[in-house]
Amino acid sequence: MQSANSIVEAGTLTQDARHGPLPLLLIVLTVVTGLVDAVSYLKLGHVFVANMTGNVLFLGFAVADAAQFSVAVSLVALGSFLLGALAGGRLGSSTGQHRGRYLALATYVQVSVVSAAFVASLASSDVSGGILAYTLVVLLAFAMGLQNAAARRLGVPDLTTTVLTLTFTGLAADSHFAGGTNPNIGRRLIATAAMFIGAALGAVLIFHVSVSAALAVAVALLLINAMAGYHLSSSTAAWTAAK
Repeated sequence: MQSANSIVEAGTLTQDARHGPLPLLLIVLTVVTGLVDAVSYLKLGHVFVANMTGNVLFLGFAVADAAQFSVAVSLVALGSFLLGALAGGRLGSSTGQHRGRYLALATYVQVSVVSAAFVASLASSDVSGGILAYTLVVLLAFAMGLQNAAARRLGVPDLTTTVLTLTFTGLAADSHFAGGTNPNIGRRLIATAAMFIGAALGAVLIFHVSVSAALAVAVALLLINAMAGYHLSSSTAAWTAAK
């Protein structure tokens, strides 16, 4: 439990009275997004498992017979993501009244699914084609759909964990140059850095070690969040109440 307690305590760097340590835990999930999207785009057929905007574009490219893009794999990723988001929504309907407990339960499911992807990736040194690639896309897209639904329900501003378009828009549109007050600028920059770090680390591990190594790091980060979630699931702090 030492790691869980450490991450909860470190959350004071990014927490506030409304959201407690949730911002830090969601930043960890943003790193996970970079890792798994590196795996899926670089090794599973030029598809994203977290960024569905990209997949819709890739589907359009594939329909127009663009090289390196697949209609089938794009549709599988989209469908699996939707199922994961559905699962996250159902879980939120039954347990979302306590934000700490909801995050814990959602993370337990997510770490189980990503662990299954890690185990599946050990079956071959080449995961870039065939049933193994589709299996990994299904598992990882489901996990990221669940993560996205959880982040949406938790409702911490500027921490969706899977997309940065609105984050970048906010950095510019809310800046002093635009007449704004730069709200949450630190959080927005940290979220951007977290995605970058996850993607860069994922690419390095994929190219120099293996896909399994990148997924192992994702599992390790999720386990840390799961332990922190376990610690927070019994909290009675004001931030745990559903918004």
